[in-house]
Amino acid sequence: MSGADPGDLDRDQVLGLTVHGLPEPGPALAETEQAARRTRVGRWKMLMVLLVCAAPVVASYFTYYVIRPEGRRNFGELIDPQRTLPAVQALDLVGRPVPLDSLKGQWLLLSVGGGACDEACQQRLYFQRQLREGMGREKDRIDWVWLVNDVQPVSETLMGVKQATVLRVAPEVLSAWLSPSAGQPLEAHLYVVDPMGNWMMRFPAPMTIDTAPKAKRDLERLLRASSSWDKEGREPLGH
Repeated sequence: MSGADPGDLDRDQVLGLTVHGLPEPGPALAETEQAARRTRVGRWKMLMVLLVCAAPVVASYFTYYVIRPEGRRNFGELIDPQRTLPAVQALDLVGRPVPLDSLKGQWLLLSVGGGACDEACQQRLYFQRQLREGMGREKDRIDWVWLVNDVQPVSETLMGVKQATVLRVAPEVLSAWLSPSAGQPLEAHLYVVDPMGNWMMRFPAPMTIDTAPKAKRDLERLLRASSSWDKEGREPLGH
């Protein structure tokens, strides 16, 4: 060893530091890949949760904007943008407060009218009942709702309409939420609200024996298109 060249010793030390002094890359790379894999799996799980939560909304928009019928086949006027049920207090017929947005959870076939309910009002109530009954076994997915927009007492002759949900709502609240077609009063129409509380359709006024079958076809189409995500659920208020 005493005769060894000092330069050779220096080279051995350099080689030792270069080859044997570095950490093994295998475990570090494996840990990095596992972390990346966990991140990807977490993102996919989060995406799936979001998709499940958003499914009803996606289905609703698909119903209205993709598979909706062309204008020549569609009787009701689709409302765009849709308008959500206002979060206000209504009153039932005995004066108890009822949150208006508690109507969510079912399709609503809705009319507006004064408590005295003249002949035109009674005609609308009749068509509401007939349209709902015409849905057959699907009728439990629809509530028919009469929103009374004044303080007049409801006629005793109408109290036999047991299937209806009847609530008093301030006229200014209704005017801010619903709107009629040009030249018509708010009370003239029947309105359709989806289970998420969005007013999304208005039937032309007045409803007649000739036009009622067209409204029925629109309702059937809506129920059929939403059958994969909307089921009968909330019991009509007051029942």
